Amino acid sequence: MTKVKDQNNQAQDEVAAQAETEAVEEVVEESNEVETLKAEYEAKITELVNDLQRTRADFENYRRAVEQQREIYGETVKESTIKKILPLLDNIDRAIAAQPEAMGPLAKGFEKTLKELKLEKIIPAVGDEFNPDLHNAVMVEGDGEEETIAEVLQPGYIYDGQLVREVLVKVAKN
Repeated sequence: MTKVKDQNNQAQDEVAAQAETEAVEEVVEESNEVETLKAEYEAKITELVNDLQRTRADFENYRRAVEQQREIYGETVKESTIKKILPLLDNIDRAIAAQPEAMGPLAKGFEKTLKELKLEKIIPAVGDEFNPDLHNAVMVEGDGEEETIAEVLQPGYIYDGQLVREVLVKVAKN
């Protein structure tokens, strides 16, 4: 009986060892699956983070482009508006020249408003050198080499450092 008990104990030990081995193998297999899933999730997280960074960069570039377009549009609208009111400014200048005593206060306010708008009137003096970048010669007298301004026909304007309208002049060649 002792022998049977020993064999029984041995069989139980073998079954227990086999069950233990199977349990360990199962844990190892589950551990391998967990490691595989972990690697897959880390790869997916890395991919999503990269996508998010690209999307942020794209959005930032888009935001900058829209802001730049908005600034360009604003400047274009301002310049277009100023070009449309230039004939009105010419008429105000003529009125001031015709009635300097009565229009004196208007002239001061007019000049102040132009400065506030960053609009600078260009009126060269008679005898100044002709500059084709600022002046538009509509008449030429004489046949010399030196070109000077004989008469200012219409003032020019510079808006915020950019030429909006050239000065119309009569040029004398001496």
